[in-house]
Amino acid sequence: MKPPKKFVKDSFVEKNELLMPNDTNPFNNLMGGVLMYWMDIAGGIAAMKHTGTQVVTASVDNISFKQPIPLGSLVTLRAKVTRAFKSSMEVFIEVTAEDMTSKKKFISNSAFFTFVAIDEKGMPQPVPEAVPETDEEKELYEGALRRRQLRLIFAGRMKPKDALELKSIFGLE
Repeated sequence: MKPPKKFVKDSFVEKNELLMPNDTNPFNNLMGGVLMYWMDIAGGIAAMKHTGTQVVTASVDNISFKQPIPLGSLVTLRAKVTRAFKSSMEVFIEVTAEDMTSKKKFISNSAFFTFVAIDEKGMPQPVPEAVPETDEEKELYEGALRRRQLRLIFAGRMKPKDALELKSIFGLE
C-alpha cells in the first residue's frame, strides 16, 4: 500500500555549521569530503522527514565547488525532497556560506542526492508521493524524472532507448 502524499515543504531541513580548523584543508578552506558528509546528513534528514523511515544514500550527482568556503564561515545547508518514486526520492541540497563579520553571503554549491527508504530488515519500501506547491518546487519536480533516467543510464540500469523523458527533450520520439 502506497503511503499518503506529503508536501515538499514538509521535508525542508536547514543545517548550520561553523567552519572550524579541523574541517579545513591546508589552504584554510572547507575540505570537500567534510562538505559531502554534511550534505549527506542534511539530505538524509529531509528524506527521513518525508518518509518517516530510515533511509540510505543511493547516489550523489555531481558536486562542483563554485567558490571555496574559508575558515570561520557559517555554512548553511538547505535540503528538501524534490520528487518521490517507488522506494526512492531525489533530494536537492544547496550550500551557502556567510562571512560572519562582513555578512557577505554566497552559494558554494548544490547537488541532487538519491535516498531509498528501508524497513527494519533493510529492504526498500514505498515512499509517499511528494507534492510540489511553489514554482521552484514544481520546476525541480518536473526535472526530477529526467535526472533519474540519466542516473539509471549512467549506472547501467536503463538503456538510453528506454528513457522516454530524455527522448522528448532531444526530439528523438
